[in-house]
Amino acid sequence: MAVNGSFASPVADADYPAPLDTAIGGYLGQLYGGLNGYSLIITTFLVLVAYDQFKYLWNKGSIVGPTWKMPFFGPFLSSVYPKMDEYKAKWASGELSCVSVFHKFVVIASSRDMARKVFNSPSFVKPCVVDVAHKLLRPDNWVFLDGKAHIDYRKGLNGLFTRQALETYLPGQEEVYDKYFVKFVEISQEENNGKPIPFMPVFRELMCAVSCRTFVGHYMSEAAVKKIANDYYNITAALELVNFPFIIPYTRTWYGKKAADMVLNEFSICAAKSKARMKAGGDITCIMDGWVKSMLDSENYRQKIEKNIPVDESEKPKSLVRFFSDLEIAMTVFTFLFASQDATSSASTWLFQLMADRPEILDRVREENLAVRKGDKHQKFSMDLLDNMPYTRAVVKEILRYRPPVIMVPYVAKKSFPVTDSYTAPKGSMVIPSVWPALHDPEVYPEPDVFDPERWISGSAEKAAKNWLVFGTGPHYCLGQTYAQLNLMAMIGKASMHLDWKHHVTPRSEDIKVFATIFPMDDCPL
Repeated sequence: MAVNGSFASPVADADYPAPLDTAIGGYLGQLYGGLNGYSLIITTFLVLVAYDQFKYLWNKGSIVGPTWKMPFFGPFLSSVYPKMDEYKAKWASGELSCVSVFHKFVVIASSRDMARKVFNSPSFVKPCVVDVAHKLLRPDNWVFLDGKAHIDYRKGLNGLFTRQALETYLPGQEEVYDKYFVKFVEISQEENNGKPIPFMPVFRELMCAVSCRTFVGHYMSEAAVKKIANDYYNITAALELVNFPFIIPYTRTWYGKKAADMVLNEFSICAAKSKARMKAGGDITCIMDGWVKSMLDSENYRQKIEKNIPVDESEKPKSLVRFFSDLEIAMTVFTFLFASQDATSSASTWLFQLMADRPEILDRVREENLAVRKGDKHQKFSMDLLDNMPYTRAVVKEILRYRPPVIMVPYVAKKSFPVTDSYTAPKGSMVIPSVWPALHDPEVYPEPDVFDPERWISGSAEKAAKNWLVFGTGPHYCLGQTYAQLNLMAMIGKASMHLDWKHHVTPRSEDIKVFATIFPMDDCPL
């Protein structure tokens, strides 16, 4: 039998077709071989772009929003440099609209009813700030608590903002105003020879000094207050709605973290001083003192109960609180500064500008403040005094309506949130109730773009409680709303009697600059 020594495998023989699996393997091999590094990167990029676009459209659903998203970034640049006109256009586009920036899908609730629904839906949403806020305010800060934990913590703070407590803080506030009003004149007349200069930065320092005096009394030096006022700008910049979610050296978030650490350190030192003074029987002169005193009273009550010492019911503190560490106290007081600094700086800037531009309103404020003091402009602040200034109160309420310091409040969806019958915000999305549209509703506030304090006296503005969203509503409404209004009343009332000022009007004076809150575009030259 002859042997075919030249026999070849059928696979290697062109006369025989290749098996299917071998053909596929050859095809994939050719495809893989044809893919170089660049084409692999491009393919991966296109797949990610397609996914990012699909996810945006899926989340958008039926609500108003761009028909497509710039890959990955979205409207990043316009978010970094926000314009008020763009916000107004967004609010006017529909009661619900959306954008997507980086990894964040954002639902904007524009109408009053949509905004109130978000504020009053704690089972679906919770307040949030930007990603980096946990690093600046610290992740275990009370503002990040939710549900019962938040309610219980808040109960221990409510006593710090009662009428009796607020009256305790008035002397410290007046002390700061006396000092800074003298400084205002020096800055204007001596340092600048009466030439107009932007006063917004000066108002920021003033309100920081008032806040620190109210929160921590004299435990903090004037140099520390000034440093906080100067550096707080970095914290504000780091906590803007759109920012990098991580800290990179020499960026806004990096400078913000350094400033936040400095503030927490200063407040921690103040907390230790307050504890020592309160244990020694000192009087309450600031919010920190009041809180530390409630801790000491609660601790004393608990010890008596544990030792079976008879305790009269009248000795039981209204709210039993645990004893907090210096850092925990500092973190909480930091949130008070976080809530008040930019908002009161905005309101005070607009107040001084609008009073100068409307001298007839300033005259009425001055007349009322002199009348309630029976002509003695040096009479000290008191709650009774502030209670009897209805026109000054109307001016403050109107400035907060006309130029609300906070125009939006970010929340995050804890789970899928059925905002309407036809739209559900996805879990993890940012849901933002807007305040401005409700406060400029012409059906509730006739001629809403006119500054008119009289609407709070002879008009129907006081009846529009559902539209008054300046301090939010629901379980997370602003704890210090009464304090904020009284503080502004005290400031502008005192200024009307002790200062004369003129606003240097520019073409940009009525334009609005958005920087966490809102300011005149020209920073209010006085």
